[in-house]
Amino acid sequence: MAIKTRQGLSGIWVLTFVFQYFLRFNVLQFIGCFASLYINKFVIYHIIIFIYQNWVGVLLNHNANIKRLGSWAVITGCTSGIGKAYALALAKLGVNVVLLSRSNEKLKAVAKEVREFCGEKIQVKLIPVDFTGGLEIYQHIGNELRDLDIGILVNNVATCYPWPEYFVDLPNGQNFQKDMINCNMLSVVMMTSILLPRMVEKGKGAVVNVSSITSKVDSPFMTLYGATKTFVNKFTLDLALEYEDRGVIFQSLVPGYVVSNMSKVKVPTFFIPTAEQFVDKALLMIGLSPQTAAYVSHQVIFEFIHLAHFLGRDMVAEITSTLWKQYWILDVWKKT
Repeated sequence: MAIKTRQGLSGIWVLTFVFQYFLRFNVLQFIGCFASLYINKFVIYHIIIFIYQNWVGVLLNHNANIKRLGSWAVITGCTSGIGKAYALALAKLGVNVVLLSRSNEKLKAVAKEVREFCGEKIQVKLIPVDFTGGLEIYQHIGNELRDLDIGILVNNVATCYPWPEYFVDLPNGQNFQKDMINCNMLSVVMMTSILLPRMVEKGKGAVVNVSSITSKVDSPFMTLYGATKTFVNKFTLDLALEYEDRGVIFQSLVPGYVVSNMSKVKVPTFFIPTAEQFVDKALLMIGLSPQTAAYVSHQVIFEFIHLAHFLGRDMVAEITSTLWKQYWILDVWKKT
């Protein structure tokens, strides 16, 4: 009883000292001190995570060994950009690839490139499919994948606006909206539902869903695209929690611009890598974080977005809205 009493008195003494210390500050000083400590904690935490994901985690082999997950990888939307880069990078690692995209001719061209790049030791399976279709396309896909030991699924296929536009003025109206929802969202759900049960059964696998940095910022004039990518991001993060003890890894990629047909960017810069540069980095980060911008410059942008939202989302929304309006008024995309 005496010990507990002394502990109680010690605690009261510490609280009294702290209270008396902070009485020396006025209210504004106290708020400033508290805000500074909170912001520093936020910044330091994200710096530590940044260092771990980019260097320490990789050096310690905390990321996934992709070859041990299964002998096949499935990549949707793989005839250009990030999807094609995944096909080539995974084949280079010694993983057989299943390529799914709309154009059979383009699929054959990618398959030829994979074989030239990696030799005949890599098997390539082609499944021509238009992902703007509805539920009817997935039974055939499931049948084609039934007997394969699939270790990784890359849900990359997506369609975007041809240029920034008001929602009611989108080309082809509701048909365009339906196609985008089917391609960007339904494909992710259905491909995951086809392959996830087998991954759970064998206790290993990885699902990589390509979202976008537009899922983290306001994107007026690209509203439906941003909304579909927000769905992909949340769907992935919640599944990562749901299956964290079942051996299946989920990774949501939130890239900025890369050199691709979709972005219409032709020349790489520090902030706009090639698809190959982006994918090489993204593969190293599987298993280190359920959500990542992967490429270092994209991660810097991602962290600044986090900090900006932390300081005030309304300010970020106003800035992005103004920028998009300027793009729309100037018809920048329509001229490219």
